[in-house]
Amino acid sequence: MELPAVCSRSFGGGNLLFWVRPHVYSHKKYSKNGITIKYIDLQKHIGSEKGYSSTSARGTIYCSTQQESNAGLPSDHIGVSAKVIFAAAPAMGHNQESHPECNSRVPAILTALEKMKLTSKFRGSDIVEVQNFRPATIDDIASVHAGAYISGLEKAMDQASEKGLIFIEGSGPTYATATTFQESLFAAGAGISLVDSVVAASKFRKDPPVGFALIRPPGHHAVPKGPMGFCVFGNIAIAARYAQRMHGLKRVFIIDFDVHHGNGTNDAFYEDPDIFFLSTHQAGSYPGTGKIDQIGSGSGEGSTLNLPLPGGSGDTAMRKVYDEVIVPCAQRFKPDIILVSAGYDAHVLDPLASLQFTTGTYYMLASNIKQLAKDLCGGRCVFFLEGGYNLSSLSNSVADSFCAFLGERSLAAELDDPAYLHEEPLNKVKQAIEKVKHIHSF
Repeated sequence: MELPAVCSRSFGGGNLLFWVRPHVYSHKKYSKNGITIKYIDLQKHIGSEKGYSSTSARGTIYCSTQQESNAGLPSDHIGVSAKVIFAAAPAMGHNQESHPECNSRVPAILTALEKMKLTSKFRGSDIVEVQNFRPATIDDIASVHAGAYISGLEKAMDQASEKGLIFIEGSGPTYATATTFQESLFAAGAGISLVDSVVAASKFRKDPPVGFALIRPPGHHAVPKGPMGFCVFGNIAIAARYAQRMHGLKRVFIIDFDVHHGNGTNDAFYEDPDIFFLSTHQAGSYPGTGKIDQIGSGSGEGSTLNLPLPGGSGDTAMRKVYDEVIVPCAQRFKPDIILVSAGYDAHVLDPLASLQFTTGTYYMLASNIKQLAKDLCGGRCVFFLEGGYNLSSLSNSVADSFCAFLGERSLAAELDDPAYLHEEPLNKVKQAIEKVKHIHSF
């Protein structure tokens, strides 16, 4: 749904002229669980700013709003021993109290990483945080989204500034505050920066680090014409186009294991034979798309694979899906890079769905996808945070993903309670796998 149609009072309706104005920012501190993060408050337009800088508890960040002349180079120096690189864009100003997609999500993850000693403070150069990343440019966003939506959202910031919070999707779940536009650019920019860094490292290492964009707002529901399902810009789709455009990585394999179908990513590449989109999601869940017979169209027919899983599917089901569907599809496609929409809302403790993945399921996926990238595309792989709304299961599962990237043992035995689990509907899972194999001829 196009934003101008949804928020016509903000824009006067109709088509909008493309215009992105500069802003002046002030910074406020947000403290949670011992981590202090500065967020952006959008102020009245006063003059021209070329960038945004902030000093946080984790270091100095400088993000230029101009297209960098050294695009394609790593954003930070990546040591020869780095195994994980990550970038955090917590979007502290983009927040609605009591909303599941709130600004506590990324801080909870960062707290867990610190608690489990999974930061450079404890691991030295094995784990690197990319801090000097720029926001995505309008051209980056426009590689996926319609110009009317981009300009409409930017202009909606005036209304959000006046009211404090507005809804930018007709059904109401996707909100915006005065900082949403700029912070969404940072989220997309963090993912782009990690693509730069991973690709650069892969040119002189056979085992480049795995990237993880700890970002919000999430992106995989955002359709080309507008926002949807908590998502503002399609972060992973934007990064895929960037990888093609800036690095010549023609064939991009996207794995989406969020509990909900990544309909925005699906729609962006439905007719593109060079981007393979594979989504596993709970059958019948929001937004109701991702049917098993939706396989792409035109020249992109066969390059979209949707596998709805029955409610109650868990670790055993996902292992079967990985071995019998994800691996053969990736091997046949022969990607140049693997990007992952890493949603942690299929966890058994998550409030928004009814699959029963465990922390161990996410460890398995992280470990195996890392190896898949090493086998097929020089180790080039970047994860993008999508869903995950139980802060405990979200943060623990991301931390265990980091353990997998490091090649260390899973912490799942200490974190998971098997008493929560029920018998999986494995016969239905087997039927779904066999059907998707038949449709895609493998």
